[in-house]
Amino acid sequence: MSLWKILAAVLIILLAGAGILNLWREKRELGKGGEELKAELSGLLEENKKLKEEARYFEDEENLLKEAKSQFNYRAPDEKLIIIVPKSTSTE
Repeated sequence: MSLWKILAAVLIILLAGAGILNLWREKRELGKGGEELKAELSGLLEENKKLKEEARYFEDEENLLKEAKSQFNYRAPDEKLIIIVPKSTSTE
C-alpha cells in the first residue's frame, strides 16, 4: 500500500473516532437533561394533583363560603361579624 492510502485510512479512523466521542458526550448530556425533566415532571404532576383536590374542595359551596369568611372577613347581610383581637403583652 502506498503511504497516501495509509494516511487517508488513519485520518478517516481519527475523524470517525472523534465523531463517535462527540455523539457519546451528547448522549450523556441528554441523559442528564432527561433525568432533570423527569424530576420536574414528577413535581408538576404532584402539584397538579394537589390543585385538583383543592378545586374539588372548593366546588362545594359551603367550603367556598367558609374560606371566604375566614380569609376575607366576608359575612352575609344577615350575619354579624365579631373580630377578636388578642391583648398585646406589655413589657413594662
